[in-house]
Amino acid sequence: MKATGIVRRIDDLGRIVIPIEIRRDMNIRDGDPLEIFVDKNGEVILKKYSAIAELGPFGQGIVNSLHETTQQLALLSDRDEIVAVAGGPERQYLGKRIGQPVLRAMENRETLTFTPRAHNHQGPALLDVTGTAPCPFQSEVVAPVVVGGDPVGAVLLATTTTGVSFGELEQKLTQTAAGFLARHMQE
Repeated sequence: MKATGIVRRIDDLGRIVIPIEIRRDMNIRDGDPLEIFVDKNGEVILKKYSAIAELGPFGQGIVNSLHETTQQLALLSDRDEIVAVAGGPERQYLGKRIGQPVLRAMENRETLTFTPRAHNHQGPALLDVTGTAPCPFQSEVVAPVVVGGDPVGAVLLATTTTGVSFGELEQKLTQTAAGFLARHMQE
């Protein structure tokens, strides 16, 4: 654990303000859930909570099924990073930060499809939020997972194969996987 040197007081309602610098560094946005841990030494630890990451094997099973059906790269993300991979090398994708198009799909609660013809390659849809690396994919579908009106993650289908263009079928399959996850999480 790293000391920041920042000391904050708890207000009369039991709240504490997390400094903007820490929120920015840890990618904590307004409304993000935080999990509270305590240990026997009296330490209180706040950790970003990811309901999608908590799915574990179930989430992995969904992307495995999507990959087996489409023979394409299938990914599951929470609001920050890729948490499950099927059809590609895990170390290349697992834990990588998601890009702005994925965040936009979640925030707008809409499915986005990028085809080779419409793909602008100006910024990646996955892996690099700075937009400095070229997009490695030829076609992508991003479907948000929305639970109780809140976007908690996204299901992504992508291909690096030249000439492959995702259409309505891939879009519907990705939306179905996202919807299935959302319903499972509401139970």
